[in-house]
Amino acid sequence: MRKRRIGRKICAFALMFSAGVFGCQSLIKSDVAKNMVTATAAAPVPQSAPAISGKNDIRRLLDRQSFDNLTDGRLQLHLGQQTLQIETSLDQDLQNYLLSNMDRKNSRDIGIVVMDADTGRILAMAGYDKTGTAGNPCLRSNFPAASIFKIVTAASAVDICNYSADSTMRFNGYKHTLYKQQLTQKVNKHTNTVSFKEAFAQSINPVFGKLGEHSLGKTVLARTAETFRFNETIDFDMTLQPSHFQITDDPYNWAEIASGFNRDTTISPLHGAIMVSAVLNQGRSVKPSLVDRILDSKGNLLYQGRQSPDCQIMSPKAAAVLGQMMEATITSGTARKSFQGHDKDEILSQLQIGGKTGSMDNQTHDIRYDWFVGFARALSGKANLAVAVLVAHEDYIGTRAGQYARMAMTQYFKKMFSTAADRSATAGILKHAETAGNQP
Repeated sequence: MRKRRIGRKICAFALMFSAGVFGCQSLIKSDVAKNMVTATAAAPVPQSAPAISGKNDIRRLLDRQSFDNLTDGRLQLHLGQQTLQIETSLDQDLQNYLLSNMDRKNSRDIGIVVMDADTGRILAMAGYDKTGTAGNPCLRSNFPAASIFKIVTAASAVDICNYSADSTMRFNGYKHTLYKQQLTQKVNKHTNTVSFKEAFAQSINPVFGKLGEHSLGKTVLARTAETFRFNETIDFDMTLQPSHFQITDDPYNWAEIASGFNRDTTISPLHGAIMVSAVLNQGRSVKPSLVDRILDSKGNLLYQGRQSPDCQIMSPKAAAVLGQMMEATITSGTARKSFQGHDKDEILSQLQIGGKTGSMDNQTHDIRYDWFVGFARALSGKANLAVAVLVAHEDYIGTRAGQYARMAMTQYFKKMFSTAADRSATAGILKHAETAGNQP
């Protein structure tokens, strides 16, 4: 009788132990994505690959991996006893070209984002941080937006005030200052008259300051910034800090905000590229993505990236007007030096190019922030690029943001055009051979 009781206790204990083990395994499997960062240290580690159902799971995976100097479009990620194969959207040649041509000597930070404006696929995300502690500059949102914010103001002026590229604008004083006396509406013999397109291309602060103070105001500026995704967490495959916007009740602050003449409005290079994508898509931005596929160690598909449209951040009319004004920035505005001779360049002459520049010192004046955000559209209609570049120059101005953008456009389309030419030549040879073979 005693042996029977002991046997029953042993059986019960065994059942409890088995249930506990299987329960723990089930719990680990269901929660593995949530605890991805500490999975390698926790025990026991599940044998099966983690379930990946969306961007949150992707972020938990990729935030473990540094993408500042990724030189291969594919990478392996070791997770416990699993090795995941991650296939990214990066154009390996373009990525390595940009990394190898960075001016690290004169720069505190460099962030270059090149994105397919039709799909949101990231083709290059090249970052450099001299301190090695601040994180990938492509994803950091602590950089003053400066005159890049004029894109937001211009879109709002078109949609709210019915402005066109040819609308007449007036200002007094210098182009790149913003004194309160420049914000009055009075017109005198010293008043300058320009088109809205010229004001944008030459980044004339008083014009945009008067728009902010007299035409748009606090409520419209705040609402438009929200539409452009400021103060919002953007859904991406890696953690992306929200760009920052704040505005006070002071009308002069509205002028500062609208012209980008402040350090409080901040943005990341990736967000800049997203904004530009809307110019090429009739006002609708695209969702950025970096991961195409994830496979387990046996080649089983765990995740497949999908491209989908994002938000309508401006009207199609505003997108068309901004396209015109951004082209003027290249031909006769603040980016003309960086793109000098582009209309005669073998590659760039085949592109429609537009952009917006911005610059501002930091608070201690030992860093000069330099921006270019823009687009390159193949006249053949085969590809559309959105490009955003941030450079934090130190004592000397090295390679400028616009120069990096030009390099990225040239490198990408040179490869595309040469590939297309090779295919065309091959098709011609085959057609000729077929025709010759059919001759009697």
